[in-house]
Amino acid sequence: MPSTRIETRQGWLGARRGEFIEAVQKALVAGIRIPDRDRCVRLAEYDAEAMIVPPHVGPHYTIVEISLFTGRSIEAKRRLYAELVAAVAPFGLAPHDLKVILHEVSRENWGLKGLPGSEIELGFKVDV
Repeated sequence: MPSTRIETRQGWLGARRGEFIEAVQKALVAGIRIPDRDRCVRLAEYDAEAMIVPPHVGPHYTIVEISLFTGRSIEAKRRLYAELVAAVAPFGLAPHDLKVILHEVSRENWGLKGLPGSEIELGFKVDV
């Protein structure tokens, strides 16, 4: 049940915003083995003046922050990072222009349907 936020500068994605969100979703599915129906990906675009970025990155610099249940292996995380780089490459995003941050949350600290996530059957494995 990851919750993903994409942040980037406004304008460069243009009409491809939906495609970009779908590409990130597909990387999540392939990387951490969630079902495709598990969707929570948001895109926030900022004016250029609203972001300061490292000097070595380009104008498409993008941050992907993913909150997810604790339990994924380092292999799954490596797979996710590689899948994300591959997924955004067709949009002209270089690997050095992508920052990925994982926020691992224990299931009891995630509320779903009025219950702690630890009390809900997810329908997929977290410890991949």
